[in-house]
Amino acid sequence: MSKILLSTLNSTYQHTSFGLRYLKANLKELESFCEIREFTISQKPEDIVEKILSENPVILGFGVYIWNTQPTFEVINLIKKIAPEIIIVLGGPEVSFETEDQPIVQISDFVIKGEADFQFYELCSQLLAEVKPEQKIWKAVLPAIDQVKTPYHLFSENDLSTRILYVEASRGCPYKCEYCLSSLDVSVRNFPLEPFLKDLESLIQKGARTFKFVDRTFNLSPKISTQILQFFLNHSDKQLFLHFEMVPDRLPIELKSLIEQFPAGTLQFEIGIQTWNPKVAAHVSRRQDYNKIIENLNYLKEKTKVHSHVDLIVGLPGENLECFANGFNQLVSHNPDEIQVGILKRLKGAPISRHDQEFEMLYATHSPFQILKTKDISYFEIQKMNRFAKYWDQIANSGHFKTFISELKMKCANQNSSFFHVFLSLTDFLYEKHGQAHAISLLSLTESLWNFLTNHEKWSHQDAANILIHDYSIRGRRDIPNFLKDFSPITKKIIPPSKTSVTPKRQQRHLEH
Repeated sequence: MSKILLSTLNSTYQHTSFGLRYLKANLKELESFCEIREFTISQKPEDIVEKILSENPVILGFGVYIWNTQPTFEVINLIKKIAPEIIIVLGGPEVSFETEDQPIVQISDFVIKGEADFQFYELCSQLLAEVKPEQKIWKAVLPAIDQVKTPYHLFSENDLSTRILYVEASRGCPYKCEYCLSSLDVSVRNFPLEPFLKDLESLIQKGARTFKFVDRTFNLSPKISTQILQFFLNHSDKQLFLHFEMVPDRLPIELKSLIEQFPAGTLQFEIGIQTWNPKVAAHVSRRQDYNKIIENLNYLKEKTKVHSHVDLIVGLPGENLECFANGFNQLVSHNPDEIQVGILKRLKGAPISRHDQEFEMLYATHSPFQILKTKDISYFEIQKMNRFAKYWDQIANSGHFKTFISELKMKCANQNSSFFHVFLSLTDFLYEKHGQAHAISLLSLTESLWNFLTNHEKWSHQDAANILIHDYSIRGRRDIPNFLKDFSPITKKIIPPSKTSVTPKRQQRHLEH
């Protein structure tokens, strides 16, 4: 029997709950009485409840996030009906704000708002001593970062070999972007660097090869980030894959000199630009130097082997579809490897709610609380951009159709036409044919792109075939689709799939053209 059971519903199996491991690591003498059980949002609530109840916990802690609120509610509701004696404690960003009126809070026993590393231990200590606190909602005191015990010893061999390993060198963000909960942070707090590097060394010795940093601004402090990059550069013979979230207009020379030394397939930078319109950026209190951003994007493409993943958001206050299109085209011209097109979501507690009236911001009432319409962008345009984002991810970001995207961009540049609007017309074409923007096979998608190029865009059959045969065959496929067999295959060298690289397949495909 585990007196304390920590659980959450991850979006997929490959994700691990970093927060739960922090809670367990900081339970002091209670750590040995605690177990972690992770599930996914695709599992049936009844099956999850069965597994939880089989452990007969006294205290059950749940991490609640924007993507798992409703399925977590269903799980807790069942538990409270079947085993009401189990004490349920909630934590996580989704219950840390606008807390009291949430249905999931009302059916639970306790809630800890904020960073609960220490507060969860205090609550469990009282509950196990049969001292029931008077207050239901606890507001965690911000923990001293150098006193927080890190949880890296709790990642199992299975975690290290099959799942995403999260690490953090700092917490907090100095920026005040209103769509993000990090805008509420008081300051950036760094973990002591020497112990952190020892943790990384230990993980590498255990076989860890993929590290995803959750720091909001990894490159904020060049002094710290250069030491971390140098550490990984010293281990580059181990075939590592490293993900960092970077401030887009901040890339000092000392960082550049290190970045240039990393081999291809090692570094991925997530670069949040969000909008290319300075006026829209000002509406959401986002400060960024666009000239520096352009300089840094061009530098990463021309001088390094970094895989760049750049974010844009649809639905920000004051931005209409044409404004977004202009920003998208600007970004495309600088050739990042991926552009993540996200639809604005209303995070509970985020200051962006102050714009609701002026910009007529209307959000869905269910998770993930996406924007439905604003004064500047209609519901129908948002729907179309939802599909645009999904098709863009399948075609461009996936790396499956890199030649197709490159040739389409070149054609638009030569004709001085908008690449965004051409891809938007492709979105309409695909949706009319498939009736959905997901679960489309690679073969079916290839055939649809063939029809788009030859029928809709009036490309020559041979030119279209050259592009699609190359894209379809790049990973060693020999089964040329029937509709392309009448055309001469490309004689370019086919690159066989790598059997040893830890670089994710998606990023590998971007390297192979």
